Amino acid sequence: MSTDYDDALYTDDQLAERLAGDLWRQLWGYTRPYRAWVWGLCLCAVVVALMDVAFPLITREVVDDLTHGGLGADLTPWLWAYGTATVILAGAVGAFIFLGGRLRTHISHDIRRDAFNQLQDLSFAYFDRRPVGWLMARMTSDCERLSNILAWGLLDLAWGATVMSGALVAMLLMAPNLTVTVVAVVPLLALASLRFQQRILSTARDVRRYNAQLTANFNETVMGVQTTQAFQREADNHNRFRQLSDAMYGASVKNLLYGAIYLPVVLTLASLALGGALALGGLELFLGTLTAGTVLAFLTYARHFFEPVEQLAHWFAEMQMAQASAERVLSLVNAEPEIRDSEAVRAGDQNAALPPLERIEIRDLAFAYGSGPQVLRDIQLTLRRGTLTALIGPTGGGKSTLSALLCRFYEPTGGGIYVNGQEYRTLPLRVWQERLGVVLQTPHLFSGSIGDNLRFARPEASDADLWHALEKSQGAAFVRGLPEGLAFQVGEGGSRLSAGQRQLLSLTRVLLCDAELVILDEATATIDSETEALITQALKDILADRIAVIVAHRLSTIRHADQIAVLEGSTIVELGNHEQLLAEGGRYATLLAQGPTIPS
Repeated sequence: MSTDYDDALYTDDQLAERLAGDLWRQLWGYTRPYRAWVWGLCLCAVVVALMDVAFPLITREVVDDLTHGGLGADLTPWLWAYGTATVILAGAVGAFIFLGGRLRTHISHDIRRDAFNQLQDLSFAYFDRRPVGWLMARMTSDCERLSNILAWGLLDLAWGATVMSGALVAMLLMAPNLTVTVVAVVPLLALASLRFQQRILSTARDVRRYNAQLTANFNETVMGVQTTQAFQREADNHNRFRQLSDAMYGASVKNLLYGAIYLPVVLTLASLALGGALALGGLELFLGTLTAGTVLAFLTYARHFFEPVEQLAHWFAEMQMAQASAERVLSLVNAEPEIRDSEAVRAGDQNAALPPLERIEIRDLAFAYGSGPQVLRDIQLTLRRGTLTALIGPTGGGKSTLSALLCRFYEPTGGGIYVNGQEYRTLPLRVWQERLGVVLQTPHLFSGSIGDNLRFARPEASDADLWHALEKSQGAAFVRGLPEGLAFQVGEGGSRLSAGQRQLLSLTRVLLCDAELVILDEATATIDSETEALITQALKDILADRIAVIVAHRLSTIRHADQIAVLEGSTIVELGNHEQLLAEGGRYATLLAQGPTIPS
């Protein structure tokens, strides 16, 4: 099990150290389907802010009326005003909690939907470089953070802007000279924000990166727990997990430290401004140029003026974390599939019927993974309907890679694959892969029943269709022996079934989808001889009147192949049937002489 996660393999490119406008514009696009909710949320925020601005005005009038009229002052209008404002405030708060919650939930759903849909379209090469846990972190915690900032951040922005504007206008009308004292600290606040922005964003990226690595490590450790215990590597795994956890802890502490310093700086500057306003306002009250109600209302507005600053300072720190998450999620959403239809193919008829497969020609084929060495070179091979082609050879010879290229999981870096004389990249990818049936060495079953897994190949298949396919694949006997038959729950990854039973179900799926090109990649490598006999019998029905390719090492599996291609050193060194290759006395005969299993 791998425990070393190299960031260079699966981290994002170096990104801007400041808030990225293009990134936030793309994120904002997720609110467009919910414009009515967005406007409703903003309206609620504005109403709450206006009520916050109205309360000090009511308080000023009450204080001044009591100052001038004493206990005989008529406060009834202000009591009604206060009660009305309270009711409006309560209604607006309830409405924005409801709307904000709905908006956050729908945005989170849409981001995850787009990311998941993109995962379905990405080529195998994308997953070769990125652990599962790393992708899971993007689909869970990163998406959650983005939906929170878009919904509740929008609310606080609308509320804060209204409160600050209303408070500023009220202060200017009440006491312009005191207002200057309050707003004098704004440039200092802006300077502090700029200085902390880069550091908070940098540490936020570190936190998200370590979180992805930690999730990937945890996922791989759980998946490989049997191997870990068999080789007694628990201590090594613990040390690696501890190192990643400590690294994430250190990055989190740094991020929280910068946030913890930034907010007190804002509070300190706000306190200095309030202190100056209190001193100057007290002096003017003593001189009689301001009433007590005005001074009290002004100080309340000054506090309201800085409350949004404090709240927005918190969201500013959150935006740094959210941008780190956004960079990661949107890099997934925006990832371009390496295997996709060309513009010319997309412009054509995507539903055009492909004639029955008669011949597949592999011409001058070459392939390399990324910038690595060539895995295949100068491959020449013809596959015909009704024939079985076996690929054999030592590990690293390119057998499974050639199978993956036939499936178009990867694409050739040189030469081409021609279907009935037409290069297969000129065919719609969906149309081509609909003709494929693939049986892997370790077949994957999804959690659910046997029937659910079989219908993965053909959703509309009836129970009768399933039993007919199981009879042909030699799998009917074991399914009938299970407690619930087709309704038997296979467990995660088919854990409640044996390797041979999983393989028989995988063969059944190939029969159900009626594939014209069947590829078996080491399909009998990990099963017992009894199940192998069943599969060998099933193959006669499965491979009849189809183009079939099998990667195998057992002589019993390959000796009846119509042609056997020996791959070694990234190319085909011998080609012929069993008798021809034995008569030649070449590499195939040498491998076969070593035993009933071709060495890998």
